Amino acid sequence: MIHRRETVQMEQCWTNARLATMAGGDLGLIDDGVVAAKDGRIVYAGPVTGAPAAAGQSHDVEGRLITPGLIDCHTHLIHGGNRANEWAMRLEGASYEEIARAGGGIVSTMRATREASEAELFASALPRLDALIAEGVTTIEIKSGYGLRVDDELKMLRAARALGEHRAIRVEPTFLGAHALPPEYRGDSDAYIDLVVGEMIPAAAPLATAVDAFCEGIGFSPEQCARVLVAAKAHELKVKLHAEQLSALSGSALAARHGALSADHLEYATEDDVRAMAEAGTVAVLLPGAFYFMRETKLPPVDAMRRLGVRIALATDNNPGTSPTSSLLLMLNMGATLFGLTVVEALRGVTVNAAAALGLSDEIGTLEAGKACDLAIWNVSDPAELVYRVGFNPLHQRIKDGQ
Repeated sequence: MIHRRETVQMEQCWTNARLATMAGGDLGLIDDGVVAAKDGRIVYAGPVTGAPAAAGQSHDVEGRLITPGLIDCHTHLIHGGNRANEWAMRLEGASYEEIARAGGGIVSTMRATREASEAELFASALPRLDALIAEGVTTIEIKSGYGLRVDDELKMLRAARALGEHRAIRVEPTFLGAHALPPEYRGDSDAYIDLVVGEMIPAAAPLATAVDAFCEGIGFSPEQCARVLVAAKAHELKVKLHAEQLSALSGSALAARHGALSADHLEYATEDDVRAMAEAGTVAVLLPGAFYFMRETKLPPVDAMRRLGVRIALATDNNPGTSPTSSLLLMLNMGATLFGLTVVEALRGVTVNAAAALGLSDEIGTLEAGKACDLAIWNVSDPAELVYRVGFNPLHQRIKDGQ
């Protein structure tokens, strides 16, 4: 009897590849692998010996590595102006807190963002987005948080959505109205949180997929952030939290109690915080670009995260004040060299775990049948090269939704 391989309807097929599927608990490496797609979805990802008979356009990738498209799960990509002058001040000894309290920091970007039109915000963000796309990024989270008024926050969210309409990339807009206290509310942060909860979140709900807040001494208290998270969930929005970047306020445990997808930064997180995150399934999003740029020395508790089973993601934290980087590949290396992540941890941090940090595990992050066919094809065969090299982009081709 002749056994024929099943024929699966497909539009595209990539063969002769080394796959890093990210399925399971490691890289899910498959030599001599095949990825097949139909209608923008993966219908097969696995060894050639089990592949369906070809029934579409086939591409021989000549032994190159294929990973899921990369995911940048924490950015502030849209903003007016830049803060190069504040960087110069920091080089001369000023602290982040001193600059913020003197009217710089987030508030200085707020002024530039309020002055910019929606079209100007879109245009200035596009080169930053294109730099990430050129490194294989197929999904990006973009936060608001520099308008700090209803209309300006909505302007940022609309600009974020417009980026996704003008480029082949999935954009996840996050409302971050509780990012800093605007000058007009100075001395009355509770009144500003009233505005965030009562007006901003309802207005942002049709545009955003998630809500974030800055739980920090120069941001908002845990009690105020809790109000924001409760209001967000009342509008059926996902929640996340900036936590433990500069001090230990147990914001990450707060995030976990409210079912947050992620808690981000986490340099000052305690073991109790990490345990709470593990129990809730909250992802730890580490941001080595900000750690490096601010010349911090307090490391996030990676060992506790490993021991307690918290998933670790990496992101650029692209923003004008503390992480002006548009390279997710650089974050792979920084995550390893600064935070001690392994190659497996770093690569899972920008794929499967980054997808979990956005609540998109069913859609993206691994090479598995049913997922979106978002691929990054690399001019390397060893995944370690993606983490090892600095200032080098080996991307051969980026595929979004099978195209």
